[in-house]
Amino acid sequence: MKNDTKKTTNKASGRKVGISYRNGGSSTGKKAKEKDLSDLFLHALKDMYYAEKKILKSLPKMIKAASAEELAEALQQHQQETEQQVANLEQVFSLVDKAPKGEKCDAIDGILEEADGILKDFGKTKAGDAAIIFSAQAVEHYEITRYGSMHAFAKVLGYEEAADIIAEILAQEKHADETLSDMAEARIDYAAAEYDEAAGDVEEGEMHEGVR
Repeated sequence: MKNDTKKTTNKASGRKVGISYRNGGSSTGKKAKEKDLSDLFLHALKDMYYAEKKILKSLPKMIKAASAEELAEALQQHQQETEQQVANLEQVFSLVDKAPKGEKCDAIDGILEEADGILKDFGKTKAGDAAIIFSAQAVEHYEITRYGSMHAFAKVLGYEEAADIIAEILAQEKHADETLSDMAEARIDYAAAEYDEAAGDVEEGEMHEGVR
């Protein structure tokens, strides 16, 4: 147990004496407020406010790199939804009497950094669209888990209006993920077909070389 000692003067003797406070207390007797669920909710809100703004900056690169028109359109639609989600989160901040402020999120930074690397490696290949979907769904899954928890927190805390707003955002993220899953099957089939065709050409060429 830690004792903090404060020096003071004994008026009778004029000597310095030590007064100890246990558990890091102070002469005022005040203790730091213990964090609770409302603090965790605010942390998550700041986390997602930061994340949505970062996602907004990364979406244009994915849209530009998409070769399939339907994929580009789906990403553009989600870009518009994300812009509205930022505004919706600002409304939630207002509902809990806090100023909108993001908090650096290492998780989304890591996911988007990986997405940039994948886009550089596969962006101009036949697997490019599949790679974009692969990265975009990683983002969606992160958002779904966070908004799911935030919705539960808001309900427990009695933040009914905030819970409704978060539920709407969560529904959008789930729909976006389902749309990407449907397109992933088509793009993976396309990439696989192109791979099989290319492999067949190589095999046929090797056979001709062997005949010579």
